[in-house]
Parts: sequence; structure tokens; C-alpha cells
Amino acid sequence: THGEITDLDPRSDSHDERPSPIDELDDLQIGKLLGQCTKSSRKLSPELRQQLEVEILKNADLFAWSSADMPGIDANFISHRLAIHKEAKPVAQRKRKVGGERREAIITETQKLLNAGFIREVRYTTWLTNVVLVKKNSGKWWMCVDYTNLNRACPKDSYPLSSIDRLVDGASGHAPLSFLDAYSGYNQIMMYPPHEVHTSFITDHANYCYRVMPFGLKNARATYQRLMDKIFHQQIGRNMEVYVDDMVVKTTSSDGHAADLAEVFNQIRKHNMRLNPEKCVFGVQGGKFLGFMITNRGIEANPEKCKAIIQMQSPQTVKDVQRLAGRLVSLSWFIPRLADKAGPIFTLLRKPKNFEWTDQCEEAFKSFKAFPTTPPILQRPDHKTDLLLYLAVAENAINAVIVQEHQKVQTPIYFISRVLQDTEKRYQMIEKLALALVTAARRLRPYFQSHQVVVKIDYPIKQILRKLELVGRMITWSVELSEFSI
Repeated sequence: THGEITDLDPRSDSHDERPSPIDELDDLQIGKLLGQCTKSSRKLSPELRQQLEVEILKNADLFAWSSADMPGIDANFISHRLAIHKEAKPVAQRKRKVGGERREAIITETQKLLNAGFIREVRYTTWLTNVVLVKKNSGKWWMCVDYTNLNRACPKDSYPLSSIDRLVDGASGHAPLSFLDAYSGYNQIMMYPPHEVHTSFITDHANYCYRVMPFGLKNARATYQRLMDKIFHQQIGRNMEVYVDDMVVKTTSSDGHAADLAEVFNQIRKHNMRLNPEKCVFGVQGGKFLGFMITNRGIEANPEKCKAIIQMQSPQTVKDVQRLAGRLVSLSWFIPRLADKAGPIFTLLRKPKNFEWTDQCEEAFKSFKAFPTTPPILQRPDHKTDLLLYLAVAENAINAVIVQEHQKVQTPIYFISRVLQDTEKRYQMIEKLALALVTAARRLRPYFQSHQVVVKIDYPIKQILRKLELVGRMITWSVELSEFSI
């Protein structure tokens, strides 16, 4: 059944940064059985709603309700291969004892995988590993395979993942948006047949290996990104953004959204991919994507992350400070001079044995609790306009903000801030400013490569960096910055 296949996907019960819309949603019946629905925005105009429904219903067969609806990606187009080091010795683990509820769960989950055609029985194998059971929030068990030994024997596939900065920029400032989700995505990719046997795992009744790419393999993520790039290479950046299994279809005007979806559906059909109707959402004004809130207004702070800071009590332990620091860093795009303002708090992490929550810490903490109520909305840069970069340095931190000006109004694009190392604190003022500029250029390299950047500062940093008598780190930084138009 539909539910059984969903259970095989570890994300089905997770509360991570999966894409999620901000609009209220309506069900759209697309399957033959009652309740077989996907979702669309309640805010759609009647005209756009009709256009989207026609396009979605025309492609209703691209949504999977069971394993029978998943033909699998053509193995000639892509399959997952294991590049095991030649000197690696196969490891066959001994079966771990499992009893009671866990044993029954393994039997149940294995049968689901067999019914779905994801695994097959195997008798002779040199690699053999145990299964691990993880309890979901729903109380159900999810079975995964412990591929630690196999993963150690495989080199890392360094296929590049797109920069999250670029993806979030690319998806923001558009409306409407549609979020798509592949159904049990990894399992739509077949294993390279000669390598299936290396994925073998032990149960009480038999040993099995995967016919499809399982979760837990070291390079599965890279293989999936490679697949998405191959399928959607003509759409990515133009009317679509993809990060592994997170997909968003974007349109600058509502009139063209149905056509953009049709183009994406055509590629999905061409390559036998199938979508998860319960996780697809069509025609929304914005939503969470890669941990950020994207709307037609720009990039907005995730309200849940803001709420987490607002509701925090003053830290009493180092662990509380670590939790606060993590939450602040997750919003660092939106907080000006973060490292500077949070200096007293971050100092506690360097001296965990001498924990003391001072008045300075409390003052900084209160300012952060107030900030998330009105965080700035960041804009994606207009490629036809210069970028302005403001630099600021303090005793213990460097800060930068890159902005864009339109009709004499400046809007922020990105805030950068970092704590200075002990040796950096002894730099002269001009060196600290140069370090702030270099840090911004490294962090925002795509922006610096595609724009003229105007540094707004009272110091003659450009003339200093071009002096012939520069030595040491300043000449290194000068060479590094020379490729950009600053």
C-alpha cells in the first residue's frame, strides 16, 4: 500500500528542513481512489487554479501510490556503483542478537522491501552487515543497514553540490512556487547489478542485498544529485532549483507557472521518475527551502528558528550556551555584527570550566531575543546593478554587509560576521579591514565574480592593497582579491 512504501523512506517521519509552504492548502484529488490527493495553495486565483489542475491531472500517472507505480530510473541512464578500494578486505559481520519487538519489526520491514522489489535474497557474499532499528516519532520502527565497513572501503565521490546560498537566492523573489518531492527518491535509482551483492545484510531467516540504491551508502547523496542535474540541467537556474531531493519550480509571473510545471513533468516522464503526492505542493506564495523562508519579497528568517531564540531562558550551563550559539549561527545571514554582539557569549565556549553568565552576556542575550521579532528581509542581487559592501571591525570581530541600492533605497543581501582569532586581534586596523574584505569575498565568491563591488569605507584600502611594497599576508590578500572587480 501507499503507507507501506512511505514507511521505507526515513524522511517520512522526520522534522528536518524539508521544504514546506506558508500558504493554507487545499486537497486536489488526482488518484482513482478517494483520498489520493496532492495539495495546492488556497490563495490561487480561479484562472491559475484551473491551469494548474489541468496540468497536474494530465500528469497524474507521475505520482506514485505503491511500488507498482515506480518503474525506476533506467539503469543505462544512471545506476549506483561502489568503487571499493582494491586493497580493502571484505568484512562479514557476525549476526547480532535481536529479540522481541525488534525481531518482529525486522521481519515486517524486510517483507515490505521484498514486496516493493527493493531487495532480493542472496546466498554467497563476502560483504555482510547487520541492520539497525531506529524508532520514529510515530512509534514505528525504521530499519536501516549499518554500512560502516563498506563505506570505509569506498573513496568519497566528490561530485559538487550546489551552494545553498545560490539556491536560496535563485528561488527567492519568485511567485508562485511549487515544491516537488520524489517518491522514496533514493530507491528509484538501481544498484549496478554486479555491485548489488556488496550491500548484503543479515536477518534471522535469510541474507538479502539491495537491488535499488539504499539509504546509508557513503556516496548515495552524490549519485542522487548527479541524477537530478542530468535530468533537469536545462531547467536548473531558469525555472527550477534542486538540492539533492529538494526541488522547487519557480516562476516570475503566475501566467507562466503551468508551462514551467509542464516542462518539469516532461522531464520526469522521460526518465521514469515518480513523485510523492503527499509531499508535493503547488502554486504557493512562499515556503521553507533549505532552512530559509523564501517568498516573492525575498529571503526571510525561518519563523521557527526565531521563535526558538525568543522562547529561550537565560543559559545556566555551557550546553545552554552551545544551544544558543547554534541557533544564532543558523540566523547569521540576518543578524548584523553577530560575532561582535555575541562576543561575551561566544567567549564562554572557549572557557567551559569557568562558566559565568555575566551582565554583558545577559545584555547581549536580551538584544538577540528582541531582534527576531523584526528580522530584515534579504534580497537576491540584481545582476545589472553594482553591489555595495560595508565593512566594520571591532576589537574581537570583523563584520560586513553587502547591499544593493534601488531608487536611493538600500536593501541588505547578506550579513557576514566572525570572531577574530587571538593572532588576528593584534592586526592593525587596516589589516583587520582587509581581512574583513577577504572574508566577504571568500564567503560571497559568486557575488564578487558576477558584480562590480563598491567598498564603502573611510580608509584607502584599495590604494594600500595595490602598493608594490606590500609584504606577508597583505600581498597574499591583494593577489587573492585581484580577480574581482572591486
